[in-house]
Amino acid sequence: MFIQTEATPNPATLKFIPGRIVLDAGTMEFLSREAAARSPLAARLFDVPSVTSVFFGSDFITVTKEGSDWQHLKPAILGAIMEHYMSGEPLLADGSAGSDATLDDDGEFFNEEDAETVEMIKDLIETRVRPAVANDGGDITFRGFKDGIVYLNMKGACSGCPSSTATLQHGIQNLLRHFVPDVVEVRPM
Repeated sequence: MFIQTEATPNPATLKFIPGRIVLDAGTMEFLSREAAARSPLAARLFDVPSVTSVFFGSDFITVTKEGSDWQHLKPAILGAIMEHYMSGEPLLADGSAGSDATLDDDGEFFNEEDAETVEMIKDLIETRVRPAVANDGGDITFRGFKDGIVYLNMKGACSGCPSSTATLQHGIQNLLRHFVPDVVEVRPM
């Protein structure tokens, strides 16, 4: 098994590409060892010292660390990923491959009269923003829209990334304002 690695814009996060489907649909993020108990792979990765979060995309895994040098952590992370796939264990402890996984645990908020605007915003995020952000090992999802402000949830490599503010304000905000005149600002949640 050959696992590729890619740097992300977030220096604390590295993207691992195992060359196979990781998650059937959606994305999943584990921010603690307790949350990772639901996934044998995430639990293995949290066993590596200094790992602070694990994120699963369709065909990649991003791992975020604190302190430590990637040079020392990378072999242990590669070993944990390889050990998981060689074991034949499912991605999730309940045996599913994550097809029911969803980011939208908290629900969305917006006024019903803004439904058409929200659909345009969601379509732009889905077709133009998320694919680009997935290339960097993260995900961005719509959370809400109120008073011209779009609220987005940033996960994976995007969460805590030093360039995330620039991505939101200069990239996503400009894109949305161009296509949706009702948008005045974009904020993280």
